[in-house]
Amino acid sequence: MKLKEEIVKGLKGEGLWTVVTFKTPHGPAKTMDTLVQIVEEAGWQVTFKANWWTADIPYGLVRIDLKKDGREKILLGKWILGSDVELLKVENMPLEKGRDEFFRMVDSITSTLIHDPVIRTMREQY
Repeated sequence: MKLKEEIVKGLKGEGLWTVVTFKTPHGPAKTMDTLVQIVEEAGWQVTFKANWWTADIPYGLVRIDLKKDGREKILLGKWILGSDVELLKVENMPLEKGRDEFFRMVDSITSTLIHDPVIRTMREQY
């Protein structure tokens, strides 16, 4: 599967964030489970995962925080409903650019800007 290969390749890249944009025929839960399975099979440990989506427009966002060999990465999966799995883009981003992309996407889904303290609280709860 090209999606799997490109995600694994992207996680080896520079930058804290690996942002993957793709189409999927699956809903939010299965989409997140698929991404978790890909990273775990590649040897990454999942330290946090969360999912945001909207029913009005069939798209969503998956955030998965990862660790491997003392290295940390954040996988941000931006997905839209489609008939098949189709990779659109993989990009590595530094801390600030990735964070801004994450907040922009969550804000577009929830219409409520989420700040760093909310994410820290969520990480402590899960």
